[in-house]
Order: sequence, then C-alpha cells, then structure tokens
Amino acid sequence: MVASGLQLRWRPFALALPRPLQTARATLTHKRGWLLQLRSASGGLGWGEAAPLVPDSALEQAIKAMGPEPARTVLEADLASGRLPGPVAFALGAALAEADGLLESGWLAPPPSAQLLPAGPDVLAALDETLQSAPLVAGPPGEPGPTFKWKVAVRSDSEERALLEQLLARLPAGASLRLDANGRWDRATARAWADRLAVESRLQWLEQPLDPGDQAGLEALAARLPVALDESLSASPLLRQSWPGWQVRRPSQDGDPRPLMADLMARRPRLMLSTAFETGIGLRWLNHLAALQALGPTPAAPGLAPGWQLGGGWASANPWQVWGAAA
Repeated sequence: MVASGLQLRWRPFALALPRPLQTARATLTHKRGWLLQLRSASGGLGWGEAAPLVPDSALEQAIKAMGPEPARTVLEADLASGRLPGPVAFALGAALAEADGLLESGWLAPPPSAQLLPAGPDVLAALDETLQSAPLVAGPPGEPGPTFKWKVAVRSDSEERALLEQLLARLPAGASLRLDANGRWDRATARAWADRLAVESRLQWLEQPLDPGDQAGLEALAARLPVALDESLSASPLLRQSWPGWQVRRPSQDGDPRPLMADLMARRPRLMLSTAFETGIGLRWLNHLAALQALGPTPAAPGLAPGWQLGGGWASANPWQVWGAAA
C-alpha cells in the first residue's frame, strides 16, 4: 500500500504542430511537455497534461520535486498557493478532479469554434477559402453568426490597416471579428484602430491590444470599445477576479482548472475559452469548459484553432491512446 495515497507517473512528449502559427510575440511550431497519470488511494484514475506554449525549464524542476508518491495535502497546498507553474498546476488539478469522480457525468462536447485566420496578407485568401468551402456555421445561442479571429501586430501597421479594410469588405454582415495584438500595440496605434472600429458592429473585441504592464491604457481603451485580456491575466492573476470585461482563459496554462469549472458552473459571465494546442488529454478539459461557457449568460465561440490542432493518437479523447503515443 502506498503511504501517500497517491501514485504519480509522468511521461515527456515532443511533437510538431500541424502548421506554424505566427503571432506578434513568436512563431509556434512545436509542443513539448509532460503527460500525467495519477491514481488515488481509492483507485480512481486521473490524467493531466503540462505543456507550456513556450519552453519553460521551471516545469521539469517542479515535476521532479514531487516524486512518485506525494502527499495529497502537500499537492493541494501547492495548488492553493500558486507556487506551481500554471501548466503543472493544470495537470495536477485536472488529474485530481478526474480521479475524484468530478467528471463522472461525462465530458461535454464544445460549441462551434471561432475560425482562426493567419497573420499577414494570407488572411484574405484564408477568409475567402473558409467562406467558399462550407456553409457558415453559427456560434452558440446569443452569438448567431460565425466568429473569426485575426492575429495582428505582426506586419507594419499601415499594411495591416489596409488588410483590415479588405477583410471588413469580405466579412459577412452577421459575422463577428476578434483582433488579437498579443500586447504589441502602443497606445497611439491602439487608439487609431479604436477610432476605426468603435462603430464597427461586427467587432467582438480587441484581444490584449496593449502590453500587460499598461493597465491604465487598457482600461482607457476598454471605455471606448470591448477589450479582452489574455497575457495580462498571466502577468497579474488577480485581474481574473477584477477585470469587468472579457477574459481569454487558457485552462491548460492558467493553473488548477477546478476553480474555473466552478465559476462556469455558477454562470460567471464574459469568460472565453481558448486553446494552447493541447493533446487529447488537455483538449477534453478545454472542450468541456467551453461547453459550460456556452450554457452561461454570455455565450461566445471558443478559440479551438481548427486547422492547427494535433492529429492522430495525440488528439484522442482516450487518455490511454495519448499516453501510448508518448511512449
């Protein structure tokens, strides 16, 4: 009998994304991380995934420090303290929740995703192809048209402003548009975009238009048009409780998913769920939480990045298949 009551097994993995994703901060090409298998004292089995968007040596150190038979009281204290890196806390919280039977009623399927458009001039061809290849799929109730997300702050501002006009000319009347600058605009640039978009009914929000350190600038911009925080929530986690506007939540990066699940089950508004290109183990959680969000008071299409997600056994909803793919 294991004295701690818990048994942990970690398995590293590394793989290429199906296609590179260019953002204002980096070009993402690979996923590296660890899969977690946890067995509780009662025999419950839970699974987790710790995989940052960018390499982080602190993850491996945190994982090795736990050992194969940690005390649950210690793990819960570490999770509550915020000492663990977000992806590691996600893996542990997810595995504990599943082992405890919190998902016994079954995993929910997500609502239709927003369509992720590539950065730069490829955005126009991608939009045209999407509009021509299949009928437009409506979003969740309350968000009737399709939703598109475009990564900006990657090319020169003048080029992207010209592309914006062409994009808006092609965008269907019932569609919604999210623009994601990944915190790379300065205040003058953000104001210029706001001047153009403040009266654009199809704009859903500007996502992280300014650096996370410019909270005053973000608040001033949010007084003019919808602003969704992303990177700010990682830099200052207390904003998850105080920011009144939209929040882009990446469960696999944020930490223990149990508080977020409780918030969504309590119908907390203006939380949008987004991917960090998870394996099937993490994707089950993202899909489930996105489904809960769609049942709340402010349904919004999740950011599941169709076309960029992993395939094959890595994407399986069966954790054993994902675990086997990493062998």
